[in-house]
Amino acid sequence: MKKFLLSLILVGLIFSSLFIFYGCKEEEKEVELLGAGATFPQPLYDKWFSVYYTKTNNKVKVNYQGIGSGGGIQQLTERVIDFGATDAFMSDEELKSAPAEIVHIPTALGAVVVTYNLPNNPKLKFTGEMIADIFMRNITKWNDQKIKELNPDINLPDLSITVVHRSDGSGTTYAFSDYLTKVSSSWKKEIGTGKSLNWKVGLGGKGNAGVAGIVQQTQGAIGYVELIYAEQNNMPYGLVKNKSGNFIEPTLDSVTKAANVTIPNDTRVSIVNTDNPEGYPISTFTWIIVYKEQNYGGRDLNRAKAIVELLKWINSEAQDYNEELLYAKIPDAVKKINEENINSITFSGKPIE
Repeated sequence: MKKFLLSLILVGLIFSSLFIFYGCKEEEKEVELLGAGATFPQPLYDKWFSVYYTKTNNKVKVNYQGIGSGGGIQQLTERVIDFGATDAFMSDEELKSAPAEIVHIPTALGAVVVTYNLPNNPKLKFTGEMIADIFMRNITKWNDQKIKELNPDINLPDLSITVVHRSDGSGTTYAFSDYLTKVSSSWKKEIGTGKSLNWKVGLGGKGNAGVAGIVQQTQGAIGYVELIYAEQNNMPYGLVKNKSGNFIEPTLDSVTKAANVTIPNDTRVSIVNTDNPEGYPISTFTWIIVYKEQNYGGRDLNRAKAIVELLKWINSEAQDYNEELLYAKIPDAVKKINEENINSITFSGKPIE
């Protein structure tokens, strides 16, 4: 009898050990999330996802590919990735072409700066109308009276202006052109807003690097690049007059303040030409986009939970890494909206907990 009981206990211990072993193995199984899209936030995302992998004890790996905002929207629409990333929020038409409802989560803020190549590279002031006139070739000389009136203490040279723009589609061009469309009726009529534009004049460069290279090699050139790129490459950039009449230098603080305005619940909003008197007027969000209903394409609840937990971390602790990489943090008011939108994500119609 004792032998029989011992045998039963031994069998029980074996089954318990197997259950614990395989249960733990299942729990520790790594989830790999796939994301793709905007190149602007890629350095930040690479940092975030590396930290997050360690934070989750190597359980959640995020594979992100910078293929451009348009590519991120397309691949999410085709449901070949877990999340997309874009510097320009999805249009009504793009949302209608998607197979289900999509949620936008702002993750960081950036800015587009006006950079130039002049003797001694003075700190210049610009208005939106002046920038539009320069890029439309209505102003062709650096010592034009309109530029001199704004910068009376600077000895501006009798030098032709060479306009440099992006040759590829980009969120940078979208933000820049969106701003000029809002402040210049002639720009709105002749050129408008878009990731790619029908430029009538100027030299085209691919990416921030292409534009910067041409500007740096061409005396008298003017172009537009991301604030991060200008800072990292010691490029000069100007102050821009905002809607309140203040000339604002692009800094992480002034970019965050640009977003400290009323934001709609879907966060699909342009913050260029901000109403905030201390905000830099060519600032923009960058977004992560995901499906609100996560039960599709054979996905399981574990994968859906991993997405939601990642988004919650991005909206909280991850923001501490933004400024060291020269990205502006999202304001607290936007964090609250994000929290509501993240909590609205479902699996089979039920909240993900």
